[in-house]
Amino acid sequence: MKIGFIQLAPVLGDVRATIQKIDQLLHGCEIADILVLPELCNSGYNFVSHEQAYETSEEIENSIFIQFLEEKCSQLNLYLVSGFNERHKEVLYNSAVLIGPGGYIGRYRKLHLFMNEKDYFTPGNTGLPIYDIGLCKIGMLVCFDWVFPEVWRMLALKGAEIICHPSNLVLPGLAQKTVPIHALTNRVYTVTANRIGTERELSFTGLSAIANPTGDILIQASQTEEKVEVADVDITVARDKMITERNDIFADRRPEQYFTTLFTAKA
Repeated sequence: MKIGFIQLAPVLGDVRATIQKIDQLLHGCEIADILVLPELCNSGYNFVSHEQAYETSEEIENSIFIQFLEEKCSQLNLYLVSGFNERHKEVLYNSAVLIGPGGYIGRYRKLHLFMNEKDYFTPGNTGLPIYDIGLCKIGMLVCFDWVFPEVWRMLALKGAEIICHPSNLVLPGLAQKTVPIHALTNRVYTVTANRIGTERELSFTGLSAIANPTGDILIQASQTEEKVEVADVDITVARDKMITERNDIFADRRPEQYFTTLFTAKA
């Protein structure tokens, strides 16, 4: 199968301008099975106020952006994962959504909020869902979740074969170094779709990447170019958890010892 990312600079506060960019970038993407877009793709990121964050949010059920993604997935017979500024009643979540040829499938709400996100968003409450789309099983994380190895492991233990990672990374190089290690230690494919450009004082680092279950970077974008990249992957590799002929990374775990040690240390 073919998986990839769309690296671009969403337009802060102008969802229609962002849709136009994505539409142009999607020309010729009929070959892809799954593509990942950056974090908060429908709104932009660096808000000046809570009011701006709220005004640029959308309900999933009544979203211009989601409707556009559904139309493209239907036309191109592909799956899209995108960051999404989600309004639920009066609460905002920094979410990721999964859309397929048949429409909206599901969402993940970011668990670990970064810096000023804490002023606008509520930490996620969806847990760590897995979506079986037939071709593979997909998990989603968002940006700063990269720091926390627990969430990558939990998604892999629940069966994720590809972990899609919409991002707006601003710490140079750190996630780009770390995510391929999560791919290696969990024997999964990872797709980090980072954004580029600047919003007020923030500069985003690009370098979107696809990594394989041995931690190799299959494709990496530049720091500055809006680009679609797609890689051929063999999903069966992510189903093989053997590091050697006698070592399965999940079967060899000893969680009873990890938790005993943790509770003893706390006591």
